[in-house]
Amino acid sequence: MPKLWDAVAGFAVTFTTMFKKPITEEYPEKPGPVAPRYHGRHQLNRYADGLEKCIGCELCAWACPADAIYVEGADNTEAERFSPGERYGRVYQINYLRCIGCGLCIEACPTRALTMTNEYEMADDNRADLIWGKDKLLAPMQAGMTPPPHAMAPGACDDDYYLGRIAPVPEITT
Repeated sequence: MPKLWDAVAGFAVTFTTMFKKPITEEYPEKPGPVAPRYHGRHQLNRYADGLEKCIGCELCAWACPADAIYVEGADNTEAERFSPGERYGRVYQINYLRCIGCGLCIEACPTRALTMTNEYEMADDNRADLIWGKDKLLAPMQAGMTPPPHAMAPGACDDDYYLGRIAPVPEITT
């Protein structure tokens, strides 16, 4: 007899939920709010003058437990400077088919070049398009930034960049 009452109690839960108003998410048309600290897609950041923060050290790739990051560093020259240091990330790829979103790459980055944004819509119908290169990962150019390669700010050294003493280049109006 006790098992019969357990079954009746279970059916009571089912019966009461049958008459509740359904909660329907209108996701594709109206995306819901995202938590401010949500870890979405990665972004390679820039300094205020447009130079890249990535120095090609490959620490993010070594820290990645899923082996989803590939970095190939190269040396900066005075004619072509992409970052303020000696090196820059010439090739930077993240394979989102392998990425588990753990954020260990973010913690390993010594220059805060790699961060995670709140964007989460990265689905695609082609596997090759889920390997994002530098062209998709680099932060967009802001007002006052000059696209690299270009020289460091006049009178600035590496320390000025790493300590945040670089300001955007004022636009010249004529």
